[in-house]
Amino acid sequence: MSNLQGKTLFITGASRGIGKAIALRAARDGANIIIAAKTTEPHPKLPGTIYTAAEEIEKAGGKALPCVVDIRDEQQIAAAVAKAVETFGGIDILVNNASAISLTGTLETPMKRFDLMHGINTRGTFACSQACIPYLKKASNPHILNNSPPLNMEARWFAPHVAYTMAKFGMSMCVLGMAEELRSDGIAVNAIWPRTVIATAAVQNLLGGDETIRGCRTPEIMADAAYAILTKPSREFTGNFCIDEEVLRGVGVTDFDKYQRVPGAELLPDYFI
Repeated sequence: MSNLQGKTLFITGASRGIGKAIALRAARDGANIIIAAKTTEPHPKLPGTIYTAAEEIEKAGGKALPCVVDIRDEQQIAAAVAKAVETFGGIDILVNNASAISLTGTLETPMKRFDLMHGINTRGTFACSQACIPYLKKASNPHILNNSPPLNMEARWFAPHVAYTMAKFGMSMCVLGMAEELRSDGIAVNAIWPRTVIATAAVQNLLGGDETIRGCRTPEIMADAAYAILTKPSREFTGNFCIDEEVLRGVGVTDFDKYQRVPGAELLPDYFI
């Protein structure tokens, strides 16, 4: 495949950040995007709604279907998948991007926050995959791509925030298992993770503010890397835990300065790398 023209992508958490960047990159090819997210009203600290994202996707050249979806609710997922199939005739790609984060220790993590992270990250990824797989089986080059890290089972990645690590690694375990489970169906299942921290609203609000943002790359690096993965033949590229920079180097990208939020600033490595 050379592009995503006419392909239908179901992207969770696509109203902002990395999810929206992936959507906009696909939209430039003329792809159809299901924006599966919760945000319908503007939030003071989290810019963007499913409707403003839809406008941007349409302007970029794609077709957008904004759907109000809390991925902890399988009925809402099923309704969005049904609407996607009714509107566009099928689903070619699922991007499990939605995620919740709390970098807190065991005593500092309320069970409500624990449940939120596991409900969105691990359970939501599993539920969305389950709902989309019957349609992916009918697609010509089907992909599932999870925004989750390599399975690095070192204590240093668990000790400071064991609940969050468990939830993100749950997404990665979906990759490990489903890639093999769905291999004979020709459905690729891969993970994408950034080498550096990415400048998103979550980073701005929860992980250090302006000082952290200085050392970030923009979401476009993840979008370009995701695009490179999603345009590969699904039967030939599956079960991989990809790092954005490595993916792009593999397709000939040499200029990474364009992705820096602040040119020349020292880049901050992301977790799990």
